Amino acid sequence: MTTRHYARLLGSWLRSIGLDPLAYGTHSLRRTKASMIYRRTGNLRAVQLLLGHTKIESTVWYLGIDVDDALLIAEQVEI
Repeated sequence: MTTRHYARLLGSWLRSIGLDPLAYGTHSLRRTKASMIYRRTGNLRAVQLLLGHTKIESTVWYLGIDVDDALLIAEQVEI
């Protein structure tokens, strides 16, 4: 499936449920899904693999993670 075909398919799905296809895109949904996975699991490495990033720094930048987020997650992990 090409990216263009996927975009058209997504547009038709969005229209069918009454949403504006111009407000949603394949990339925004990809980013949202990755952010949700990270927020629920705190597993940055898993998100990196799912996105296909070679550098963890790219994933950190992509998700917009800041130091406060990282510290909050670190505090929740007990050793």
